[in-house]
Amino acid sequence: MNKTELVAAIAEKAEISKKDAEAALKAFTETVEQELVKGEKIQLVGFGTFEISERPAREGRNPRTGESMKIAAAKTPKFKVGKALKDAVNA
Repeated sequence: MNKTELVAAIAEKAEISKKDAEAALKAFTETVEQELVKGEKIQLVGFGTFEISERPAREGRNPRTGESMKIAAAKTPKFKVGKALKDAVNA
C-alpha cells in the first residue's frame, strides 16, 4: 500500500474527503517527526511506540578493502509494535 492508497482507505473508513484524509495523515507524520526530533516518544496504546534509538560510535571495516574505519554515533527512529497490533497480525 502506498500513500495514495492509504489516504483513500482512511477517507473511506472515516467517511471524510480524500483531501481531509491527506491533511490528517500529513499532520500525523509531521507531528511524529517533530516529537522525535525533540527526543520525545509517542505511545499509541495497543498500536505501538515511536521513539529514538541511539547508536554509539564504533569501529567497522570497509568490505572492499578490509580497512578499518570509524562509524559516527547516530540517532535512528524506531517503532516498537504494541501487543494488540501484534496479536491482530498473528491471528
